[in-house]
Amino acid sequence: MANPARASLSHRILGGDLRAAARLMRKADDRDPSAATELDALFPHTGRAHVVGITGNPGAGKSTLVDMLMQTFRSSGRKVGVVAVDPSSPYTGGAILGDRIRMQRHAADPGVFIRSLATRGHLGGLTRSTNDVVTILDAMGFDIILVETVGVGQDEIDIVKTAHTSVVVLVPGMGDDIQIMKAGILEIADIFVVNKADRPGAERVVAELGTLQNILSQNEGFVPVPILKTVAPSNQGTEELATAIDNHRSTLTSNGKLADRDRTRLLETVWSIVRESLDLRFKEVFDVRDQADGILTRLEERKLSPHALAQELVAALLARPK
Repeated sequence: MANPARASLSHRILGGDLRAAARLMRKADDRDPSAATELDALFPHTGRAHVVGITGNPGAGKSTLVDMLMQTFRSSGRKVGVVAVDPSSPYTGGAILGDRIRMQRHAADPGVFIRSLATRGHLGGLTRSTNDVVTILDAMGFDIILVETVGVGQDEIDIVKTAHTSVVVLVPGMGDDIQIMKAGILEIADIFVVNKADRPGAERVVAELGTLQNILSQNEGFVPVPILKTVAPSNQGTEELATAIDNHRSTLTSNGKLADRDRTRLLETVWSIVRESLDLRFKEVFDVRDQADGILTRLEERKLSPHALAQELVAALLARPK
């Protein structure tokens, strides 16, 4: 009999080994070259999980809401994976782990797996290895994967490319009209949640969302989405949110758009790998050219423009043997 310790990580993961999963997630986040081979082996076993993105302003109570959603989905017997994207530590570059600390009550549940990832300066509200972690959880048979982003900003709307269902969390008292009008927020949401709905101003946020959606619904192709109210710490509205998520998946399945969402997810994974690979190769070309020609000094002395340098780097990269 083969020694389980010597089996590949992917083989152990498909057998339900949580430690092997955590190890591969670490390798993927560190961009260990061996991670790609293991992820390739896992990929044929994916495509069953429903990926739900939870995004919203910092302080909107996303982590508490995710915590309660885990409890709700687990009560129906489903396995739940969580990818909590935390801000990077300014000292170590690692995740601050605030989200995972708040979710510790699920730590002993074998039907729950929580992974915190650091943004490491990545814009878009996600981290570069989010899709890899989702692949691992999907291959392990987790039914629902909740991806909690750092927070919504002008450019932090990548979640729509990673999730089948995007939940945007808003709260009263945080410049309601401003947070609603941020670029892309109305367009990316499949479900709106007004959390901390026991606070003054919650009804105003709901009303403003409804009005803005009615205005946009006059444009071809825009369909208003559900607006729910929750009070996460007391678990109010969480079951309704879980039901809305399930209903959205059913709608996507019945109208054939679930396949479109999955295609978008897969393509985004490909492009993120391509972007990172090219970024690393450009840096290698830059270092070689800088040592040979002092291009950084020429750039600083204004003897070489950024556009001209960029074109030189592209030409040099294309000329390199594969």
